[in-house]
Amino acid sequence: MRTTDLDIAKLSLAERIQLAEDLWDSVAAETGGLALTEAQATELDHRLAQLARDPEGGDAWEVVRGRIQERLDKAG
Repeated sequence: MRTTDLDIAKLSLAERIQLAEDLWDSVAAETGGLALTEAQATELDHRLAQLARDPEGGDAWEVVRGRIQERLDKAG
């Protein structure tokens, strides 16, 4: 593999994040996903319990996505 084909330093922050996501997705596709650590499973259980207690808590996905996109646009 030639690492000189892609000059990562010339990519915007948003492009580098997208590249990392694409790379991760390609790894996950080949491995069928990776097992969660005990800490990750515990955190997910905690969040699911929190959701069950308060289904209306937190922000809608559209709101969260908007905040993320806003940050990426500013960074990038």
